[in-house]
Amino acid sequence: MSSSMTGPTVWYDGNCPLCRREIAAMRRLDRNGAITFLDVTSDDTSCPIDRGALLARFHAEENGKLLSGAAAFAAMWRAIPILRPFGLAARNRHVGAALEWLYVRFLRYRPALQRWVRDRETGTPSRS
Repeated sequence: MSSSMTGPTVWYDGNCPLCRREIAAMRRLDRNGAITFLDVTSDDTSCPIDRGALLARFHAEENGKLLSGAAAFAAMWRAIPILRPFGLAARNRHVGAALEWLYVRFLRYRPALQRWVRDRETGTPSRS
């Protein structure tokens, strides 16, 4: 587990094309290297909870606390200066609840979005 001095640890699905793109963008923004990114699909990655649970929802650890969903995104945002205001706003219970509500709805569409992005990456025609 990371400490507040080193920033959050983020677990992500390296087999998910959406996740890979998101993490690539966050790595570019994380110019100070404050975040530790760990691919859950790698055999070398140690998981703090069941691997399936880590793959089902986005997880991060901040200051010794394991977070998931919108709270995990907010922890990651707080470590990136340009996104920090969004991460701080998410600490407000109403903002955090709204972000979690949106995240849960996103999860419903995640498989279709993953297929769409994967098809675009491989040049495979989209399935309707």
